This record gives sequence, structure tokens and C-alpha cells, in this order.
Amino acid sequence: MTKDESDPGGNLVLVVGASGVGKDTLIDAARRRFAADTAFIFPKRVITRASQADEPHIAVTEQEFRRLEADGAFFLAWQAHDTSYGIPIRAKRDLEAGRTVVINVSRTAIGPARQLWPRMRVIHVTVGPDILKDRLLARRRESQRAVERRLKRADAVAVPQEPWVHQVDNSGDVASAVARFIELISNSKNGQSGSG
Repeated sequence: MTKDESDPGGNLVLVVGASGVGKDTLIDAARRRFAADTAFIFPKRVITRASQADEPHIAVTEQEFRRLEADGAFFLAWQAHDTSYGIPIRAKRDLEAGRTVVINVSRTAIGPARQLWPRMRVIHVTVGPDILKDRLLARRRESQRAVERRLKRADAVAVPQEPWVHQVDNSGDVASAVARFIELISNSKNGQSGSG
């Protein structure tokens, strides 16, 4: 069952963008900014890969993930780069309680998420192509070939051109990008997510 947009529930904020654009940096800054405000929730993702210092998450095996999914443990789940991702069902309860829930998702999850919870906005984080390549290589997580695949995917996956999609350019000054990011999340709390 989908969420009735007239219901006074909370707002879902999806943070999307190619790997390496700095989504986690912006989310971490927002998490610190709203740490004392229980109206803003930043749930940890469940991921089928080992936890990393720059992206804290709940690491599970593929078998564990499938069991959790079958048991209804996820509000939203998707796959990208041969990895499974899930958002715990607690996110739905937070939304129903009127909170703003901010999650980092694949661009391919935008449509399914909007079906689940129409009161949402998308924050699309971008950087210039040369900056993206440099950042991916600097992480030293993947081979040159894997980085090239990510760069191709960055151009291949489109983000809807809708009033509820907002862009944050993270190519330059991080403080400016953080300020814009936090402003968009704050506006979501004020009921400006659907078309603002």
C-alpha cells in the first residue's frame, strides 16, 4: 500500500548521485547539525559488504540480507554494483510519526521509493567529471577498470527532472555544499518536499 500524500506524515529525503560525489560527507555534516533534533533521522543502511570507516553501515552476508528481506525487515531495498542495500523498516515508522528521514540511495531506487512514500524530495549531489574520476582513484577501493565502469554508470543513470528533485554541486567549496544540503533538508521539515 502506498502512502497517501494528504496524510500529515513525515518527509522522505533521498540523497542520490554517482559514487564519489561526496554524499556521505554531506550526510555526515547534516547528521551532526541535527544531532539534537529528533525530528531528523539518518538511518544506517544494511549492506552486503564489509563496513568501512568513511561509510558506517550494518554489514551482512547476501544470505542474511535475503532472509531479512523475506522477513519484511526493510522499508526499501535495491541492488547496485553486485551489492545489496536495505533501509530498515524503522524508517517507515519514523515517517509515520512525522519525522524527516534522510537516506543515501541508488538513483534506480527513486521510483520505488516514491511509490512507497510520495511525500519526498530528492537531493541529487553532483561534481564535474574530472573531479569525480580523481576522487574515485584517490579512494583506492577499486581497480582502474572498476573506476571506469563507475564513471560510465554516472552518465548512464538519469535522475528525474521534477520539481521535487534538487541539485547540490559539490565540486568546489564543501562548506557551501553543506549549507545548501542542510537548507534543503530543513525545508523538507517545513512541508516543502513535494513540489518545493
